Amino acid sequence: MNELRDLYQEVVLDHARRPRNFGAIHGPSHRAAGHNPLCGDKVTVTLTIADGRVADVRFEGGGCAISMASASLMTEAIMGKTEVEVRAMFEEFHAGLTVTDEGAALSALAELDKLAVFAGVREFPVRVKCATLPWHTLVAALDHVSEPVKTE
Repeated sequence: MNELRDLYQEVVLDHARRPRNFGAIHGPSHRAAGHNPLCGDKVTVTLTIADGRVADVRFEGGGCAISMASASLMTEAIMGKTEVEVRAMFEEFHAGLTVTDEGAALSALAELDKLAVFAGVREFPVRVKCATLPWHTLVAALDHVSEPVKTE
């Protein structure tokens, strides 16, 4: 189990140090900002939906390794997905970090392939908000919410 935990930590650190899809989309169809006042994480998610699928998604901002890795892995995971699929992924990810049933949580995360690296975050409730901030911001973008999303 320690080897798996080490691998997960390596994946999170790699995405935090070298985030994928970092930057802005010029003229996105969807945009939202999010802020975690508890730790100072800030993220802006921009995406373009074309032909019913995520054609491009990017994020900007700064924060802890968990929030930046979550945003990076999220953008990779949702590329090419429909809005319905993206919302379902949000529900699975959120459940994987917040439900009290450990088995159900791990099952939800296992459905999300690489996003299972966040299973260890469950052990640190304060860090759950770091991992979910990009996802809440993504849903706000899909819903065209103009006010910044807050985790508090």
